[in-house]
Amino acid sequence: VQLQASGGGLVQAGGSLRLSCVGSGRTFSNYTVGWFRRAPGKEREFVSAISWNGGSTVSENSVKGRITISRDIAKNTVHLEMNSLKTEDTAVYYCAATRNWLGQRTSVYDYWGQGTLVTVSS
Repeated sequence: VQLQASGGGLVQAGGSLRLSCVGSGRTFSNYTVGWFRRAPGKEREFVSAISWNGGSTVSENSVKGRITISRDIAKNTVHLEMNSLKTEDTAVYYCAATRNWLGQRTSVYDYWGQGTLVTVSS
């Protein structure tokens, strides 16, 4: 499985961005896809994940109500819609894939994309 993340950029606080993660490999549709982020000087942290069939999701508390994760199975793509962005959302965002059901720990993810930078200005 290979993952390609995109959609990052510079946005003002209060704005929105949509990140995309395109997966390749014939088994991609069997994997939970998660989004993580690493802010400057901090550890990589979990943001949100969606099940292989798109039917279940889980998100970290600090982003609940501001983000929506979705999955287009036909296009092998997972989107992370982020609204009401805050300066503390500034980070490199990574998508990853795991067989673990809605995993939230980095250690359970087997495949990682290259990351896309989100910068939120005040």
